[in-house]
Amino acid sequence: MTDVIAGPLSVETLSMRDYAEKAYLDYSMYVILDRALPHIGDGLKPVQRRIIYAMSELGLKAGSKYKKSARTVGDVIGKFHPHGDSAAYEAMVLMAQDFSYRYPLVDGQGNWGSADDPKSFAAMRYTESKLARYAEVLLGELGQGTVDWQPNFDGTLNEPVVLPAQVPNVLLNGTTGIAVGMATDVPPHNLREIVDATVHLLENPKATVADLCEYVKGPDYPTDSEIITPEDDLQAMYQSGRGSVKMRASWSVEDGAIVVNALPYQVSGSRVLEQIAAQMQARKLPMVSDLRDESDHEHATRFVIVPRSNRVDLEGLMSHLFATTDLERNYRVNLNLIGIDGRPAVKALNVILGEWLRFRRTTVQRRLEHRLDRVNRRLHVLEGYLIAYLNIDEVIRIIREEEEPKPALIARFGLSDVQAEAILDLKLRNLAKLEEMKIRGEQDELAAERDKLELTLGSDARMKTLIKKELMAVAEVHGDERRSPITQREEARPFSETELASSDPLTIVLSEMGWIRAAKGHDIDPTSLNYKSGDGFKLAARGKSNLPTVVFDSTGRAYSIASHALPSARGQGEPLTGRINPPSGATFEGLLTGADSDKFLLASDAGYGFVARFADLQSKNKAGKACLNLPKGARVLQPAAVPLGDQLLVAAVTSLGRLLVFPLSDLPEMARGKGNKIIGIPGPKAAAREEVVVGVCAMRSDDVLEVTAGKQHLKLKPADLEHYRGERGRRGNKLPKGFQKVASMRVLS
Repeated sequence: MTDVIAGPLSVETLSMRDYAEKAYLDYSMYVILDRALPHIGDGLKPVQRRIIYAMSELGLKAGSKYKKSARTVGDVIGKFHPHGDSAAYEAMVLMAQDFSYRYPLVDGQGNWGSADDPKSFAAMRYTESKLARYAEVLLGELGQGTVDWQPNFDGTLNEPVVLPAQVPNVLLNGTTGIAVGMATDVPPHNLREIVDATVHLLENPKATVADLCEYVKGPDYPTDSEIITPEDDLQAMYQSGRGSVKMRASWSVEDGAIVVNALPYQVSGSRVLEQIAAQMQARKLPMVSDLRDESDHEHATRFVIVPRSNRVDLEGLMSHLFATTDLERNYRVNLNLIGIDGRPAVKALNVILGEWLRFRRTTVQRRLEHRLDRVNRRLHVLEGYLIAYLNIDEVIRIIREEEEPKPALIARFGLSDVQAEAILDLKLRNLAKLEEMKIRGEQDELAAERDKLELTLGSDARMKTLIKKELMAVAEVHGDERRSPITQREEARPFSETELASSDPLTIVLSEMGWIRAAKGHDIDPTSLNYKSGDGFKLAARGKSNLPTVVFDSTGRAYSIASHALPSARGQGEPLTGRINPPSGATFEGLLTGADSDKFLLASDAGYGFVARFADLQSKNKAGKACLNLPKGARVLQPAAVPLGDQLLVAAVTSLGRLLVFPLSDLPEMARGKGNKIIGIPGPKAAAREEVVVGVCAMRSDDVLEVTAGKQHLKLKPADLEHYRGERGRRGNKLPKGFQKVASMRVLS
């Protein structure tokens, strides 16, 4: 609501909400249009455009001498950009860094920062600068009527609204910016690829993004590191105008060591070294023995990572470093630009190049029209010169005798005001040069140029050909090969805790009450360890600290535990129930450890079993996974490791002294289940089971089998075992007298 109070002083009253809303909107539009987002025509933000224009006005072309950067910054902030000098200088520095800009616009002399620390540049009073050769691509046509001009901030000077870029610079150098409510992230590209795509679109206006991606393979950053984003994702990014690009450091192997020779865009080398060193200090890279920085003037980036031995998987090590350090980085892409309509929008690749071609066509048309106007004006003046030459005596007389010679010349020879003024401006010494042949020769040349300009302006095909030739000419002069190769790589994967753990021999011990611990080495006697009162030794398994441990409970469920994280055997361990969640009332009956490819024989005392891979027994779930299905009333037997080799055998012994031996190949390999019958035993006639299986093992054909009954031990050699060979599922044969109550069985290698 606006109220106007009449009186000597009129006061306009606005609500705070309306005032704040209008002020914020004005500020937002200023930030969007005049600070943060680039224009699609020249790809520059206002501060960058003003720096380049100010340098051209100072005569700092590529062929001139360097001047102090402070001189340029002073002109920029004093004439065109009334902001802080440090902000203007930083924008200037960015355009001079060949590791920040794909095609630098400023040629700097002195300390302009380094890829390791872009902010380490010297103060403006120390550095010197001039425009790079590539800047001519933006400025070359500036004085030819190609673009509009606007007053500077105080109205004393004019500055170009946009520079007449001869190539789509907005995609070549890229830019980043944060406005109000929107941002832009345009990656740099290769000049030749962009020009080829632009020419294709010029000749085929209906070309799709997929067509243009035949030429534009992807961004091209000013670094030799790899782009590993899949081709389909890059095309989708160019289609929607949004996406991301993933870069990965380039590396090679020299004398068994890893050498990193290129980092992702704007990644600090010292930061990467710190990240790797921190992991080494935290003992998260036990396979690395040394880290060196051998970067110098010849090798801008050269990091050497020395493995502990030649058995280290270098591919796996680099995959871990890619996943955990800045050796691999994602870059957001948001093609948000100010279009030729003056409005910001996120645009697809074909839209960006299409709009730029319209901008370029307008620029070329204005340049040709400007030149045509100058040619016509010169021809008009030459006509007047010719008249003056043919009537030189009369012209001289009029100038000498008439008080106002200009009207007299116009009246006498029918000249225009422009022609008469040109004749009067001639110096006496130039009269001798006004020879008829020279005038007519210049007229012929200009007339031919005029006809050519008019043909081009009147023909759409000729205009396209001219734009194409000029694009190709720029690509020929400033184009180069792609720097960032696009490759297909597997996704980086960090090492797990198990993989990072050292491979030390370990003996895992489980007590009767379910307390678990781990002792270093395989020469430990588990029965001699100290146990809690009322507790004692139950199971043990020998393995390595970097291999997981699997525990079976009395219901047939399997649980995984990290071996290296188990408590030391110097103490009494800790209860397993603190790490896993078994069913209520369940006890622990099996303990094993090994590699994923190892195989184990799982069986119940009811005489059923199968072979399982160790990988299939593992579970990340605290509640474990069901592996062995038990018949009613049956118990889990300690799983038996399956040795390597051919012609393996299974030996099963019952509590009543019956032994059966048959080929292991007769048992199926499964991930879970009840399994097949191993040895035949009669079913229970009452609540108490008369006969159960007390031991099952897998063995080689030349192994010795030891059976224990009370204090008696029976060793059965391969020849002795022939008596107990039979088909799977049979009753087996009785052991000798004294072994009718077998307690256990084991294999002696």
